[in-house]
Amino acid sequence: MNQRPKQTLQTIQKKAWGQSTSIDLHKCDKKFLTSKEILADFIKKICDEIGMVRYGDPIIARFGDGDLEGYSAMQFIHTSTVVVHLDEFADRAFIDIFSCKEFNDKKAVDFCKNFFKAKEVKFNTLSRGD
Repeated sequence: MNQRPKQTLQTIQKKAWGQSTSIDLHKCDKKFLTSKEILADFIKKICDEIGMVRYGDPIIARFGDGDLEGYSAMQFIHTSTVVVHLDEFADRAFIDIFSCKEFNDKKAVDFCKNFFKAKEVKFNTLSRGD
């Protein structure tokens, strides 16, 4: 049986428990915001791109009312989750990646921007639990 090495309070305080990156994409190509199949493909590819192992299939649903209706997805990964909300009415996508395994946030941002063909992007990365 694999056991985690013991950590002292000092080592725990020096290392974050997780990394959280929020990516806001604006002026996306609408055809990438209106398809469950394309969203499922994105989930698979972003996980591969940043070296995450998917746990099961993504949960993908279309819900909401009026201009708040759209697709959302959640993919468990072995180290936490990838969550996506698509806004086809304003041509936006919102992606949140949380993992206790470090990943390259710039690589994730570039991949998301290119996949959805966004003209504008904002992102923020936080260390969680430190």
